[in-house]
Amino acid sequence: MNIKLNSNFDQLSENYLFSEINKRVAKYKEYNPNRDIIKLGIGDVTLPLGKNVIEALIHASCEMGKKETFRGYPPEYGYNFLKEAILKYYKRFHVDLDLNSVFISDGAKSDLGNIVDIFGDNPIYIPNPVYPVYLDSNRMSGRDIYYMVGSENNNFLPLPKDNMKKSSIIYLCSPNNPTGSLYNQEELKKWVDFAKENGSLIIYDSAYEAFINDDKYPHSIYEINGAKDCAIEICSFSKQAGFTGLRCGWTIIPMELESENHKINKLWERRQATKFNGVSYPVQRAAEAALSDEGILECKNNINYYMENAKLLSNLFDEKGIYYTGGKNSPYIWFKCPNGMKSWDFFDYLLENANVVGTPGAGFGTFGEGYFRITSFNTHEKTKEAIERLKKVL
Repeated sequence: MNIKLNSNFDQLSENYLFSEINKRVAKYKEYNPNRDIIKLGIGDVTLPLGKNVIEALIHASCEMGKKETFRGYPPEYGYNFLKEAILKYYKRFHVDLDLNSVFISDGAKSDLGNIVDIFGDNPIYIPNPVYPVYLDSNRMSGRDIYYMVGSENNNFLPLPKDNMKKSSIIYLCSPNNPTGSLYNQEELKKWVDFAKENGSLIIYDSAYEAFINDDKYPHSIYEINGAKDCAIEICSFSKQAGFTGLRCGWTIIPMELESENHKINKLWERRQATKFNGVSYPVQRAAEAALSDEGILECKNNINYYMENAKLLSNLFDEKGIYYTGGKNSPYIWFKCPNGMKSWDFFDYLLENANVVGTPGAGFGTFGEGYFRITSFNTHEKTKEAIERLKKVL
């Protein structure tokens, strides 16, 4: 065959981060089949879906089996009943949104990767370290990418700098994946003011907002005055309601967002109508149930369970005097590898000596080298056992 390929893929690493982790763990288990490996790496949930969610899912599935209530293709932008539930959810944060600004998707990862379709060749600013999808999706599109350095000096929360290019696209994530750090009101306002002054757009990933339990941290960028003029927000039911196996999320594109005489909302609407067939009716009913008063309470109980794990893990690092971020308003803990070890070396060391799996910081960017991420998404029992093992090797 002699067809041209997208040469931008040559800029990507050979393996996606979590695929590489799975390969290393599988190889280790091949030679050590009797070892009990505890996974604190990938951010997948372990608790079952709430009762209200399951009841809604079953009821909607039964509707699909009756002629009178059967539904075919869902709306590409989502059913209004779920969009209205999302608007009600935002009112909890004193944020008012327009129904047409809400787009339902199969998860935040998809929208974060696909949103680049509607933009031209703008400078892209991405935190380093950060979730790999921001970087890889823009590399696939051949964009010019600039890094905003996260370090211990800024608590892994970069702020605007005067030398940043105008008319750029800026990715922010709060609570941050992988570091667990999050912006407060004042810090987020600096980004909103900067974007408005420089004609830039913020793509705000709030997939972990449900883990915030401190009022000084905003749940939505739209809590900041002026954000509707410069920000897109992308969120997910994956961690909030345990939908990693169901797949559902949403993107907010305010009608106020305009560039080159085009409403960005309408561009995304057109893109989705062409390339996306919507989320299934039963899943959207389940998502609606997750945002009901009863559903939110059930989801909160699960989140509290995970945050108990995070507290236990945080206590370990406090006792050991190891620098870390996260663990308080986030399910992730980001810590410094002991003895100056490199991230992948520490991954192998931890797997071999403690049979615990985490995520090497270098996989989230060059400035993640020397750091490591673990999650609180396992069971209490497994987390406590992992802590005992970690005590012996840290």
